[in-house]
Order: sequence, then structure tokens, then C-alpha cells
Amino acid sequence: MSLIESFRAEARAAPESGIVAVVNYGRLRDGLIPLWAGEGDLPTPAFITDAASKALAGGETFYTWQRGIPDLRQALARYYARHFGKTFPEEQFIVTGSGMHAIQMSLTALAGAGDEVIYLSPAWPNFDAAAALSGAVPVPVTLDHSGNGWSCDVEKIAAAMTSRTKALFINTPSNPTGWTADHETLQAILDLARARNVWIIADEIYSLFHYGHGRAPSFLDIATEEDRILFVNSFSKNWSMTGWRVGWIKTHPSLQQVFENLIQYSNSGVAQFMQRGAVAALDEGDGFVAEQVERARQARDLVCGILGATGRARFTVPQGAFYLFFTVDGITDSRSAAFDIVDKANVGLAPGTAFGPGGEAFLRLCFHRRLDQVEEAADRLAKWMKSA
Repeated sequence: MSLIESFRAEARAAPESGIVAVVNYGRLRDGLIPLWAGEGDLPTPAFITDAASKALAGGETFYTWQRGIPDLRQALARYYARHFGKTFPEEQFIVTGSGMHAIQMSLTALAGAGDEVIYLSPAWPNFDAAAALSGAVPVPVTLDHSGNGWSCDVEKIAAAMTSRTKALFINTPSNPTGWTADHETLQAILDLARARNVWIIADEIYSLFHYGHGRAPSFLDIATEEDRILFVNSFSKNWSMTGWRVGWIKTHPSLQQVFENLIQYSNSGVAQFMQRGAVAALDEGDGFVAEQVERARQARDLVCGILGATGRARFTVPQGAFYLFFTVDGITDSRSAAFDIVDKANVGLAPGTAFGPGGEAFLRLCFHRRLDQVEEAADRLAKWMKSA
């Protein structure tokens, strides 16, 4: 038996990220404009890094609260009061080592070998892979796509459910499509989950990146305290903290000890000086977030205008998040196209094949960058389309 054959089947089957494959191919290209990853181009602002640096210099480098320092959990409560109009005690928050860690902890708590978890596809690929690593079976339900945009048929979710279904993973606003559920759709999903006694893992990381009026609709607008919902989130997107790897779970107070135990046996808690930076992000960062959302809105409109004018790009203007998920007439193999775009346009995009069923023909462009770069990238892509 070879070394790799002695590994668990789930570990051996973990897929290479289709996004990272393109990144590794093109990351060293001179002058390449990287729009493949889900992050902006601004470093973490000083009011956050200064708070972390002060804590680091002050010796906050020891073991800390497994569920997160009280100051951060209280700051999360204040954040929800401001943006969601809901008052929650700090006991409803668990600090995690990234949004991905929050998802892993949720899956560990809910699903194991033979269990099924349903997710909406096209989807951020990490959830599918994380569910499979836990031994569960990820079950995709494709969003509908038409001239009217992306939509969720809740009856398709119901049809996919079995006696083994333990959870529904709902990401809205969506990465990669930009689909944003309205309250009617959220209510239908919640009613279904209640009727089947199934948990919802609600990934609302892009709630504030919403191009309507204010934040996006949330399960929090319609849920009761006893509903089976785990809210997973991250500091990465709103506050330019992708490299920090700090996130959180909002859950029922009765589940705190369970999640504290899961934290203990995974990463044993987030560094305290990093949590001080997270407190500053929540308490001082509303203005910064608002600026980033407006900047992203301008970039969205710019790239949609340039690519739309080619007559070959097909897309729905995203309602939320900061991605354009588009097809190009005549292009069916998005993976090959992504590599070709690196070679010929010197622009990095993510292939739709990385996002599962329903995404195969699409390309994802992250427009959360400064406008001159977005404009240059869109112009390069427009030229590539003329010759592709």
C-alpha cells in the first residue's frame, strides 16, 4: 500500500480548488490584473491594525477565551443591533478562526458519515468540499437562471430532501452569482426547514455588500430564537481582513458549550491581539464598509457597461456580493477559457467549473478593486472576446 493509499478516502478525494489552479498558473505574470480571488485590493485599514499592534505590544499573546474575548462578543452584539435592529446577548456569539472554520464547526456539529447537506449551486466550492471531508454527502440544488436573473425554486430544495438531510446551506447574497434572496424566498426556505426539522447554515457574509436599499434581507428578519439556524460569518470581506482568518458563529445560547468544545479541539481559539483588531473593525468600521460598498457598486456598473457593450458577454447585474458571473457567446469550457485569458489578456478570472453544477459555462470576475484596474481589466477582456 502506498503512502497516499493509507490516507482516509475523504482526504484523498478532497479536490484541488479550480480557482487556485488558475491562480498558480498566472500569479507570477508581469502586469496581470488578478480578479480571481474573493477579496479587494485595499490592505486592512490602520484603525484595525493599530488596535491589534497595540495589543500585541502590550503582551496579549497568551491563551485566551475559547469562545472569544468578551469585548469582541459584545462588539458583535452591538454590530447586530446597528445593522439588523436586533438585540442579542454576547452568549450567542462564538469567535472562530475564519468563516471557513465557522462552516467546518457547523458541519461537525450537524452532519457525519452518510448524512446529507443541501446547498444552492453554483456555489463557493469550499462548502461542498468541507461537507465531503466531514463524511457527509453534499447535495447540490441548482439556482434557476433566465433572462430575469437568478432565482431559487424552493420546491427543488424540498424534492432534494430525504430522511438523511441534516442541513441546508444558504449563502445570500451569493458567491459567485450575486443572487440575493428576498424575504418571501427566505420565509419559504425557513418554513420548509421547520417542517422537516432540518437545520439551516446561513452564510450571510455579504449582507452589507448589497446594492439595493441598505443591507440584504436576512433570516434574522423572520426567524425566532428557537429556529434551527447557525449563522456563519467572517471579518474578511467587510473590513479588508482576508488574511487575518477571523470569523464567528451566531447561535442559540444553549449551544455555546458545544461550540466552545469544538473550538478547543480544532484551533483552540483565535489570538487575542487579532481579536482586538476585530473589535475595532466592528466598533469603528461602519464608515469604511460604506465606502467599500459604494466603491464596489461603481466598479460593478463600470465592468457591466464595458462587457455588456461587446454584445458577447451574457450576465445578470448582481444584486449583492462583489462578483460578476458571466458567460461569453461561443465559449463552453470555462476552465480552458480562464487559462487562455491569463495568456492572452493578462487578467485572472475564476472558471465557473470551480463552482459546481450550473456554473460550468460561466466565468467569475471579482470587481472589488480600484476603478482604473477594473476598467483596464474589462477593456482587456473585451479585446479578448473579439478574437476568442
